[in-house]
Amino acid sequence: MSDAVEVLKFLRPGGLPTALVIFVVGWFLVQVLRKGGEQLGDRMVDRRLAINQVVTFLRFAIYIAAFAAAVPVVFALTDEMMIALGGTVAVTVGFALKDLAASIIAGITLLVDKPFQVGDRVSFDGHYGEVVAIGLRSVRLVTLDDNLITIPNNKFLNDSVSSGNAGELNMLIQQDFFIGIDQDLETAKRIVEEALTSCPYAYLAKPWTVLVNEVIQDQYFALRLRAKVYVMDIRYEKMLESDVTQRIVSGFASAGIQRPAILYRNAPMAAGEAGEAC
Repeated sequence: MSDAVEVLKFLRPGGLPTALVIFVVGWFLVQVLRKGGEQLGDRMVDRRLAINQVVTFLRFAIYIAAFAAAVPVVFALTDEMMIALGGTVAVTVGFALKDLAASIIAGITLLVDKPFQVGDRVSFDGHYGEVVAIGLRSVRLVTLDDNLITIPNNKFLNDSVSSGNAGELNMLIQQDFFIGIDQDLETAKRIVEEALTSCPYAYLAKPWTVLVNEVIQDQYFALRLRAKVYVMDIRYEKMLESDVTQRIVSGFASAGIQRPAILYRNAPMAAGEAGEAC
């Protein structure tokens, strides 16, 4: 007789309704905890990421507690049953549940090692967005165009993942703006600096800067102005980028600063050169 049949000998059919109630209560507590965490995070914005982390740990605890409470109700845990159950679990985990078991262990590793946490903006496998949940099986990521990406936990143990804010509300934003190599660089840089310092979403308590480089952009020379500033809250990332871009584009237009010429831009010739040209 197989181990699975041996385990069924210790099954308590009368305990199945109770076990179902335990799982339903556990699921309900997780939903209440999730909703409460979201509302509390909206009220205490400066502690939102810490609240998300606590909620994630509590969700894991509820799942494990519900499973631990349901097993004794459904099975008579005698020594003989434990031996039979051990063989069954070993075979089951080795085949049908090996990926799930690996994801659960990886999820616990993610919570302990913290390469990222709930609320972080991360880049992974071509996807970029905010981590909204770290579950028993997978991590859920919401992209900036509002797509929900589900990634198995064990994927993060073998591949590199980049966290933009690493547990903080603020995050460094980098934007590049290009102007022609014959344009007024000092004025252009001043316009970019004013755009950063006047942006309502910028977190100026941390260092900000504008870096200038001469680059070859699409086979022509250009001046690149790289604006680097922290956004006060990762939720305002795209709003900051939009606001800064609008201010800089308007400023360049008012100052007559042009973008790089694809082929060439005719510069004013001196009188002698004009005569030679004639």
